[in-house]
Amino acid sequence: MAFSLRQLQYFVAVAAEGTVSGAAQNLSISQSAVTEAIKGLETDLGVELFERHSRGLLITHKGHQFLRHATKILSDVSDARRSFSAEREISGGTLQLGVTSLVAGYVLSDLLARYRRAFPGIEVSAIEDNGDYLEHLLVGGELDVAVIVVSNLRDRMALQTEILEVSPYRLWLPLGHRLASAESIEIADLANEPVIMLTIDEIEESTAKLLSAIGGKPRIAFRTRSVEAVRSLVATGAGVALLPDLVYRPWSLEGDRIESRDVSGSLPMVQVGVAWRRGSQLSQAARDFIGLSQAQRGMRQR
Repeated sequence: MAFSLRQLQYFVAVAAEGTVSGAAQNLSISQSAVTEAIKGLETDLGVELFERHSRGLLITHKGHQFLRHATKILSDVSDARRSFSAEREISGGTLQLGVTSLVAGYVLSDLLARYRRAFPGIEVSAIEDNGDYLEHLLVGGELDVAVIVVSNLRDRMALQTEILEVSPYRLWLPLGHRLASAESIEIADLANEPVIMLTIDEIEESTAKLLSAIGGKPRIAFRTRSVEAVRSLVATGAGVALLPDLVYRPWSLEGDRIESRDVSGSLPMVQVGVAWRRGSQLSQAARDFIGLSQAQRGMRQR
């Protein structure tokens, strides 16, 4: 029996929440309905999508691979419905869009693809720069909206935001690392570990604050602005890294050589969102972009 859209929605919800109970609560359905849907999906696909443990469900490598397809299918269905809604047609217009380096390839790409499919007549002009400069352009009216890390905005009074994704920090380790098998990992366990430091957006500042709890000077083996460089360096054993979970890609070229683990304690959360100037008269194109962003966030939460 072929899987259904409802099963895909339940699967995406469980992957986002990490527990059947959390997914059921967000979906406003029973836990048994979610459990049955996931079991049926696994049977249909012939693979195990989650590893069961006492604290919830951990998505498997195959699960991560299928999550990409499930998210795209649901996104395409949403776009198809939108294209036939016929509330109105937009023949043209422009959208001036900003994006920071961290989210350009991990949040914006899917969002922008959906927007272009839904509103093909809009000419989108996008620039990538650091968050402070994009804030300056937003306040000055040179950008309509920006997709940025909003957890460290400098001028919150001047900007209005809509959070799209919240991502916790996790520890990246090469396969076979001594900490990979530890029941619990503390920041102090990293005292003698070489660290690969990502230096874009708020990552370097947040990582430095985390490592300051160790005492003394942390061993920074490499600083880079490239997430892919961090991925390769960790995979080849050059060091470990503390990064938000949104950039973890187990299906990537080096992904099967990296393990991601939780770290005990109070770790920061990266909030990615769309921002625009408070009180500005937004164009229809900008309002549509914000609305589509909200719809995509809702789909991820279901």
